[in-house]
Amino acid sequence: MKVLLAFLANTITNFIIGLVVAKFLGPEEYGRFALAFSIAVVVQTALYDWLRLSATRFYSQRTRENDPIIRSTLGTSFLAVTLFLFVTTVLYSLIGPRLDFDNELILLALLTATANGLFDYSTALARARFEDAAYGRLVLVKNLLAFVLIGAGAWLFRSAGVALAGGVVSLLGTVFFAREALRDPGVRCRDAQIDTVKLLMAYSAPIVAAHLLYQVMPLAARSIVASVYDFAETGQFALAYDLGLRAVMAFGSALDVLLFQIAVAAHEEHGERRAREQVAHNMGVVFAFLLPACVGLWLVMPSVEALIVPGQFRGPFGHYLGLLLPGLFAMGMINFGVNPVFQISKRTAPLVVAAVAAALVSTLFLFVLPWGKDASNLAVAQAAGYVAALAATIYFALRAQPVWPSFWDLSAAIVGTAVMFLALTPMRGMAPGFPTLILQIAAGVAIYGAMVLIFDIVGLRAYVLAWVRARRARA
Repeated sequence: MKVLLAFLANTITNFIIGLVVAKFLGPEEYGRFALAFSIAVVVQTALYDWLRLSATRFYSQRTRENDPIIRSTLGTSFLAVTLFLFVTTVLYSLIGPRLDFDNELILLALLTATANGLFDYSTALARARFEDAAYGRLVLVKNLLAFVLIGAGAWLFRSAGVALAGGVVSLLGTVFFAREALRDPGVRCRDAQIDTVKLLMAYSAPIVAAHLLYQVMPLAARSIVASVYDFAETGQFALAYDLGLRAVMAFGSALDVLLFQIAVAAHEEHGERRAREQVAHNMGVVFAFLLPACVGLWLVMPSVEALIVPGQFRGPFGHYLGLLLPGLFAMGMINFGVNPVFQISKRTAPLVVAAVAAALVSTLFLFVLPWGKDASNLAVAQAAGYVAALAATIYFALRAQPVWPSFWDLSAAIVGTAVMFLALTPMRGMAPGFPTLILQIAAGVAIYGAMVLIFDIVGLRAYVLAWVRARRARA
């Protein structure tokens, strides 16, 4: 539970920092920031994400004590990848062609990729060992440093470069602060084994390739918006995507922080059959929470926009996010609902096919949809690509996973969400503001919560009743 609370605190802080940066930078400079950050995400995914994935899947308290080669190989691989990135950057700066983007922002994007890769790898180690205290310290220090350095940099200098530099310093400072807690006994670089590297990469390479395609899509979209329109429109488009994605990923990741490690533990202790049953249950839980969350986000959009979105972004923010939401829901289900089917079985190649389907469908929509005065066609194309990827992922998962969530649970979640939607739709026309937002959230939680109790969606009724009895006993 402490890990979950720390993760939620991290997500909320990132959300607030994103709003602060957007407010003080403004649409045009935020567009530059968003494009540079997309470059960082693509580089991090390509070079470092396999380390995070491998740590989550293969590293644990048991392997820490009995198989230190795993940690030795992971740590040495991180150093090797960072050296490769450094040498490549130096060579490109000497002999490579110039790009139509600020060289300073590109360099800061590469530093951001390395720093964020190190932070994600470190938190993955703490999560895999179920070390709540170490994970909580990492998140707390990072949040404090990031809020001060990134927020203050954007406020004082109104510069995308300074904001990115603040992020790099906060991430590196956090890992330095927690280095002793993450140290393992008996870990030496010379113990790293190339066979272990091959094993880890064979597992993670398809996932990384899929993630890379998914991350290239928003980078390509932002580049196209900047080229066809301007950086100001890029900022409008990017803020809607960034905050929408963070909100959806927060819902899914908050569950995944606990659920996937439970599935891994079930695999280690009870075998693949039990792990598949746990994955099926996890999938139902993710669907039952993510669907009403996304629908609820659309319902409260006017109040959210009026209360927290900077004035320069209002209007386009709600428009773009409304178009992107179906795709963001699909991405949440892919990452936290369906992908664990392949991660547990260690057969991850179908994820690449699904990502290719996303890229092809998105490209097709770009050719079919008309161009207008804004980037609406790009938002629709991106969302359509993610929905196509979900369909492809489910198709392959049906062939690989003999155990699936109950059809009753999925149907009940859909019915419960539909009832909530019908009840709350008239409230969307109320004057946006804090009272309206609170009323909408309270009504939504009450209505969907009642449906959970009535239909016992994914077996949550027993947990709710147990919690109520425990509260009464304490009183």
